[in-house]
Amino acid sequence: MPRHPMIAPSLLSADFARLAEETARIADADWVHVDVMDAHFVPNLTLGEPVVKAIQAVSPVPLDCHLMITDPERWAPAYAELGAHNVTVHAEACTGDPRDLAKDLRAAGAKAGLALKPGTPLEDYLEVLRDFDTLLVMSVEPGFGGQSFMPEVLGKVREARRLVDTGHLDLLVEIDGGINADTIEAAAEAGVDMFVAGSAVYGAADPGAAIAGLRAQAARAIAP
Repeated sequence: MPRHPMIAPSLLSADFARLAEETARIADADWVHVDVMDAHFVPNLTLGEPVVKAIQAVSPVPLDCHLMITDPERWAPAYAELGAHNVTVHAEACTGDPRDLAKDLRAAGAKAGLALKPGTPLEDYLEVLRDFDTLLVMSVEPGFGGQSFMPEVLGKVREARRLVDTGHLDLLVEIDGGINADTIEAAAEAGVDMFVAGSAVYGAADPGAAIAGLRAQAARAIAP
């Protein structure tokens, strides 16, 4: 099937005092990426359920909640119940079988995503990923915005793309970290479907134009 690159601007780069307006500025995006950090799994602290609920009420595009939190089995289903379209948990944070959590997320109405840190091997989760809808490959260490892209993770993306294309996995390949005009083409060529972009969108004078430009760049990179 032809691939259509998708863009998910990250609210981590938005103005937290104006989140309703900031989501309105990216109405042409495919998803809006919402980073939930708990100051335990990662050292930073961002936002939680009440703020996500408020964003969900006004967002013109589906929410992509990326939970960088401990004990996701306890907390993640609530984000699905709030109406998030996709809820991603970290493989490294799961204490039980991630497939059980995937079932809970789907039962609550969301797509289930599994995130892998840059150093986490894809091979360790191949069977688990059969029960997920999204694979989020981290191209920076989770916890902070504005980090530089780590090209060494593209081997992981290529293998995930191969497994999807050959029918061994059925999921969306997403990447998060350092995606901008300089890096999106390499990520697209490696096999990414959904690109999380923070400052490349929210740091632009016209976020809508930035989204269109990134999407076009990725499409050119995978054009036959």
